[in-house]
Amino acid sequence: MEILLALVAGAGVYGAFHGIRMYRADAKLPGDLALALEVGSTRTGAVDSAVDRLGMRYAPAVLRWMGPKRVNKVRRRIDLAGNPGGLTIDRYAARRAVYGALGGFGGLIMLMEGNVLVALMLFAFGAFWTEVGIWSAVRIRKDQIERTLPDFLDVLAVVVSAGLGFRQALDRVSSHYEGPWSDELRITLRQMDMGMSRRQAFAELRKRNDSEQVAMFVTALQQGEELGAPIVDTLVALANDMRRTDAQNARRKAARAVPKATMMITTFMVPATMLLLGAGLLLGSGTDFGTISGK
Repeated sequence: MEILLALVAGAGVYGAFHGIRMYRADAKLPGDLALALEVGSTRTGAVDSAVDRLGMRYAPAVLRWMGPKRVNKVRRRIDLAGNPGGLTIDRYAARRAVYGALGGFGGLIMLMEGNVLVALMLFAFGAFWTEVGIWSAVRIRKDQIERTLPDFLDVLAVVVSAGLGFRQALDRVSSHYEGPWSDELRITLRQMDMGMSRRQAFAELRKRNDSEQVAMFVTALQQGEELGAPIVDTLVALANDMRRTDAQNARRKAARAVPKATMMITTFMVPATMLLLGAGLLLGSGTDFGTISGK
């Protein structure tokens, strides 16, 4: 066991020095990987930037190990998350390599020392830490877009009714908003400027966002364009529908929260309260516990 621990410690020291040498070396990376690293270093913190530099050499190997289908699924999730912190598929693979190595190496050490729980936590860290950030970013971004969209449609309807064209109104209103929805609209407008049709640009907008309200917005615009319906009436009706949907979802969440709160109260608070009341009554009664126990 001592020889095995010595070998593991030696491998750890060698890996640390090798990682420092790679971090400080001027690696010749492919163009897309170099661009991803450059963008990421300006939009992430020092820790994430260091992790990207350490793992970027192994990113192609990780992507080959994942396979094309898995890579496409991860790329789709990164797009839904809005590329948080400049995250790309290459930087995702780099982080998987570094976190996987750290979690696996630390888990093996803890497992040899007999700390099974800590080892399992480290293994889980290496396997899922990168995924957790993407899952959280997807949920937060979706909530922000759905909160912004109804008010945005109201303002857009007012600007269009004032006589401005839809393309110009979309550009004007989106410039006064900040957040993921504004970023998505800027991407859509740039695609239209580069020659993409409005229908195709908004179809791409729907693909990049896993939101029911965004799908409603794109579908309403496309149907209104086909049927020749007034765009202002379409926008106002769509905003009202979204607000009603939000209200219904809020009521559903509140209805689901009531049984959960009731279960927590009956499981934990009521027994604890009864114990406190019983202990208080017993102590306040002046009972001689010595006589009860026979001492």
